[in-house]
Amino acid sequence: MPAPRPLALVTGASSGIGRALAGLLARDGHDLIVVARRGERLETLAAELRSQAGSQVEVVVADLTDEADVARLAGRVATEERLSLLVNNAGFSGYGPFAEIEADVLRRVVAIHVTTPATLVRAALPGMIARGAGAVVNVASLLALSGPLRLGMAGRATYSGAKSFQLVFTQALAAELEGSGVRAMVCLPGMVVSEFHGSRQLAGRPGMPPLMSSEDCARAIVAGLALGEVVCVPGFEDAPAFFERFRDLQQETLAAGNATGRLARRYGGDEAGR
Repeated sequence: MPAPRPLALVTGASSGIGRALAGLLARDGHDLIVVARRGERLETLAAELRSQAGSQVEVVVADLTDEADVARLAGRVATEERLSLLVNNAGFSGYGPFAEIEADVLRRVVAIHVTTPATLVRAALPGMIARGAGAVVNVASLLALSGPLRLGMAGRATYSGAKSFQLVFTQALAAELEGSGVRAMVCLPGMVVSEFHGSRQLAGRPGMPPLMSSEDCARAIVAGLALGEVVCVPGFEDAPAFFERFRDLQQETLAAGNATGRLARRYGGDEAGR
């Protein structure tokens, strides 16, 4: 009897990176659970993957900013013994000046980029750890690194902050999982040709950086997992070396901040330790 095919769950699978990744995983021999709000698109994708790749594909229509839908999906994840890969890819920008952003938009941005990914990872990990195998991938953004930068886009505090959570959460989680057989990786795409914040319509306009295809970003995620990366940056050749240097700077900051227990002079402290 042939071994069962590995099973991957991909959120935000109705378009863009999620759709491309579902197709790539199916061609690599995975069965799929595809999740998004747009059921018709998911059914079209599922039919394609069944026909072209011979995959079993389960369609789950869910709004991942809705607590009930997330709880239902988390229950499915927690009880799926075949699950080998969870990809948290769903998202939207919710750009706007923070002082003006509507409360419900704020709630939804935090839900889909922070609460929901953490909830689904929490549901997936016990089974993966018990099986000694599996991986979780959080698709964040290069904007996770953009906090102090002056960029040509306004109103990104909520989105960038949420993506920064995904970066730090995944890095810390990867360290927790060492030796378990389960891995965690975060992907930081730059601008990608997709429906996300209208990038498909913006491609080629003056001042716009080159846009990567969703397919190439999906290839980077699969390759990054195979390479054992914790942080995958699809367009950055030297990303592993950069993040090693970045980690050293972070470690230096942590060590210096805890070294003396004394207030820094610029805050009114003195060498006597006041």
